[in-house]
Amino acid sequence: MKSTSMLKPSLWFGLLLILFTMAFIQKQEDTNPLLAEWTGPYGGVPAFDKMDVAALKPALEKGMELNLAEIDAITSNTEAPTFENTIIPLEKAGDELGRVFTYYGIWSSNLSSPEFRAVQAEMAPKLSAFFSKINQNEALFERVKVVYENSKKDPLPADQQRVVDLTYEGFAMNGAELDGEAKERYAAINQELAKLHTAFANNVLHDEESYVTYISEDQLSGLPESFVKASAKAAADRGHEGEYAITNTRSSMDPFLTYSDERELREKVWRTYYSRGDNGDEYDNNDIIVKILQLRNERVQLLGYENYATWRLQDRMAKTPENALKLMNDVWPAAIARVEEEVADMQAIADQNGDGITIEPWDYRYYAEKVRKAKYDLDSDEVKQYLQLDKLTDALFFTAGELFNFEFTPVPEGSVPVFHEDVKVWEVTDKDSGEHIGLWYLDPYARPGKRSGAWATTYRSHTTFDGKETVLASNNSNFVKGAPGEAILISWDDAETLFHEFGHALHFLSSNVKYPTLNGGVRDYTEFQSQLLERWLSTDKVIDQFLVHYKTGEVMPDELIQKIKNASTFNQGFATTEYLASSIMDMKYHMMDPTDLDVDSFEREELNKIHMPDEIVMRHRSTQFGHIFSGEGYAAGYYGYLWADVLTSDAAEAFANAPGGFYDKEMAERCVKYLFAPRNSIDPAEAYRLFRGRDASIDALMRDRGFPVPSAD
Repeated sequence: MKSTSMLKPSLWFGLLLILFTMAFIQKQEDTNPLLAEWTGPYGGVPAFDKMDVAALKPALEKGMELNLAEIDAITSNTEAPTFENTIIPLEKAGDELGRVFTYYGIWSSNLSSPEFRAVQAEMAPKLSAFFSKINQNEALFERVKVVYENSKKDPLPADQQRVVDLTYEGFAMNGAELDGEAKERYAAINQELAKLHTAFANNVLHDEESYVTYISEDQLSGLPESFVKASAKAAADRGHEGEYAITNTRSSMDPFLTYSDERELREKVWRTYYSRGDNGDEYDNNDIIVKILQLRNERVQLLGYENYATWRLQDRMAKTPENALKLMNDVWPAAIARVEEEVADMQAIADQNGDGITIEPWDYRYYAEKVRKAKYDLDSDEVKQYLQLDKLTDALFFTAGELFNFEFTPVPEGSVPVFHEDVKVWEVTDKDSGEHIGLWYLDPYARPGKRSGAWATTYRSHTTFDGKETVLASNNSNFVKGAPGEAILISWDDAETLFHEFGHALHFLSSNVKYPTLNGGVRDYTEFQSQLLERWLSTDKVIDQFLVHYKTGEVMPDELIQKIKNASTFNQGFATTEYLASSIMDMKYHMMDPTDLDVDSFEREELNKIHMPDEIVMRHRSTQFGHIFSGEGYAAGYYGYLWADVLTSDAAEAFANAPGGFYDKEMAERCVKYLFAPRNSIDPAEAYRLFRGRDASIDALMRDRGFPVPSAD
């Protein structure tokens, strides 16, 4: 064998080049800002100012490589499996990849671009294959299984037992016990689904960005001044100076349909919005839905389940699709009966005005507003004058202070990186001790590349098993940004949504669990905490301090407050029916055989079977139902909002009947202790019983919506 000293100069050069290249690649990986450990104040924060799409793919690839190496270290351990040598390192694994996913989520939801979507399309199946390598790792599952089985003979401390149970069930539900070809097919299906979920979401985003209705000054009749100003800015931002843009998002569509006197334009905007993903072009989602449902069905049959819904609900509060359907079917008759009353009231006003029309879906919001004025003398636009986004943000902080003892302080500008100039950041501390709890990020405005709707997420969750981690939580909305210096006025519904999403953030911030797995949640329970927080919007303390007129600064008058309370059950037929229609269709899709599915026909026929009113459509029509087709988070689970609302109404009555009402200190402490802080460390049903002293019943929900309460029989 030759020594290196005898190598020819050319070979020396080649070797040096290889070594240099390897070092360069390693250096690039080491310095990739998306992989780097978070530094700076507050326990380290994401480097949002260093985001570069070009770094995303290598960061994901390196993150997966590092995570798999951690898994290999667990499985190569020759000692008998224990909680300490198997579950603990599994809880610790994936930190680098988790940091990359934080940036990935921002690009996906807040800053989508053609460059990102190209990376997303390429990496989605690779990420799916990566997760399959972990979920179907036989050696890893065997170690987890040994710990699980041993814990049944010799139980662990409660929180450790919960982690072991959830970990084992997660593996079992995701094909860990499959063999050979079945396991390979399971992984292949996941990769195909990842591509389809991504394509579905991007098709909807395309239609939201590409379809904008521009109107002229003579077509503004009925529209509020604040909406007109925001629409003018939206048009100018898109190069249509002098026109007014109705964007293809709910935050723009909804107020336009509520106030515009131009019926033909209302129909156009309505059809544009509800046709997203259903335009018969390359961005059409009908075929994608069929493929998704077929693959999901095939996958759960590999596991021995009759249908996707049965598989999905086994670890939810509802337990079975039949239980979920029973709840929906219990509420549905009262909802559509109320719709019939609402339509009759609207038609009467249209006839009285001599409008010569029959109420259609694009008329519902418009005439409902007229009925509201006639029945309750309540003008939604008058209410909006008291709903300023900045003041409502202060109301969120006040509520958090009263219930959770949190204080929110703006961080010095520039001290924490943000991914867009509109994003603001607050530090959250304990009001009494000053202890740092975390940071709260707010991204409030709609813009191209940002998905529609409102949502909450965490960049870092609270844990204590490996050193205390403080929380980095965020809320994201799509309010239409006004001109500089103009107050941002929002509807009562949007204000409730603001409180709702903040409820998720408070759930993150109040977490008091040791292990990362326990920061998860059961889907038909985790909406409960956020829905409960909505109730504080209409409390006297919030109204008196924060619902003030944007021009005069005067507090909302008692007369208007009483009108709002009198109308609290108004239009519940519409709100409940459009939501329930989507929930029922979600469950139907995931209980049926999708072999020869025609999406349009199935949607129409199933809605006809349950007597869907002609004047209303599903809140999310199938081709734009991102909750269930752009991923699996809510698939066979959209009913969860109603399930959680049963808990919400019941818990709200507990607060209302307490000596101190919604600000009763004992109730607030019990709420935080049993409903917010535990996250998923105890069974949700047990957590609710600890708070309430009993299970929830449907009665409070029916009272809340002004529906007849079912008889005891």
